[in-house]
Amino acid sequence: METRSLLIGISSFMAGGLLVSIAAVTFEKDKETASNSSMSSSMQMSADSLKGKSGDDFDKSFITEMIAHHEGAVEMAKLTSSNAKHDEIKQLSNDIISAQEKEIGQMKQWQMDWGYNNSNDTMQMDHSKMNMGQ
Repeated sequence: METRSLLIGISSFMAGGLLVSIAAVTFEKDKETASNSSMSSSMQMSADSLKGKSGDDFDKSFITEMIAHHEGAVEMAKLTSSNAKHDEIKQLSNDIISAQEKEIGQMKQWQMDWGYNNSNDTMQMDHSKMNMGQ
């Protein structure tokens, strides 16, 4: 069951990244370039932080990084209500917000269930958000 949950999380991470990239297309070119560069750097740093880890260390870091990533996706998707031209983008963003907030809740519950909550997690999430330009 844990393997299935991890695979769902990884799949959601990839799908979320794709959906966030699609939403970014609606923003001005200079903002898009800056956002993509920042997001790419942040995602690369997140992926790099997982290298060499396994077991609980991997799971704890993965969840911490994924929560920060999802929170960034939700913030980005919220911008479409007042900035996007196409209703399709607005609907996609609403879907992203709904799915990502549900997944954030699930991952935060796992953190509590598995004893992963501590000040180091908060520091790591703050570091991830700084790298996303927040």
